[in-house]
Amino acid sequence: MRSAIKPKAVLPVHLYGQPADMDPIQEIADRYGLIVIEDACQAHGALYYSKKDERWKKAGSMGLAAAFSFYPGKNLGACGEGGAVTTNDEGIAQKIRMLRDHGQAKKYYHAFEGYNGRLDAIQAGILRTKLKHLPQWNEKRRHNASLYSELLTRNAKPETHNLIVPFEPSWSKSVYHLYIIRTQKRAELQKYLSDNGVNTGLHYPIPLHLQNAYQRTRVSNGSYPVTEKVANEILSLPMFPNLKKDQIEYVVTKIKEFYS
Repeated sequence: MRSAIKPKAVLPVHLYGQPADMDPIQEIADRYGLIVIEDACQAHGALYYSKKDERWKKAGSMGLAAAFSFYPGKNLGACGEGGAVTTNDEGIAQKIRMLRDHGQAKKYYHAFEGYNGRLDAIQAGILRTKLKHLPQWNEKRRHNASLYSELLTRNAKPETHNLIVPFEPSWSKSVYHLYIIRTQKRAELQKYLSDNGVNTGLHYPIPLHLQNAYQRTRVSNGSYPVTEKVANEILSLPMFPNLKKDQIEYVVTKIKEFYS
């Protein structure tokens, strides 16, 4: 009989710009001696209210370390590939610096195998300039998301058409990297919106356990029914800081037309 594999870490994902509920995650991790590594790649500037510590915390500041993406489409994006790791652990920080630079702390002296993961100076300069605008851009995203939800709830009657808008709990301040709705008529609605000049996206159409890359895990279809159901219903509506009110109203009008 194969022995059970003991988990070593928990990787909460702050998906679509909304923080995961970190207090219970941290409590479970502490109870079982697990490391918490945050995936904050879509959550630049998102906030989580910790009841345990009675204060708001930034996404990426709560685990032992966190990962951020600077892909051009992110809330804080460069003009090419890039990313960063945040941590308060100096030992981890030093090892990450070495990993990104071929495993060397001193030029030509390699302590272990690493990567060429250094951020180009020009990309860092672009990010540094854009960083001061991030709070304003995030507020615009939050405003756009609020308008979407208000208009969809008021006009599209989601309870009638089984249309689900994003839910933002009181302990979260999402930065709405994406604005995702759910509908059982996803394919039909997506086509209707496309035919009317509205581009949408699917984030993400295939759950990890059903990807060919993870067939070795032998986790079959039906193993995660909630994940599989949601993956067939999600639809990403247009979302970016400079999205205009009339553009949002147009999208909602077309959604209303589809259901009528």
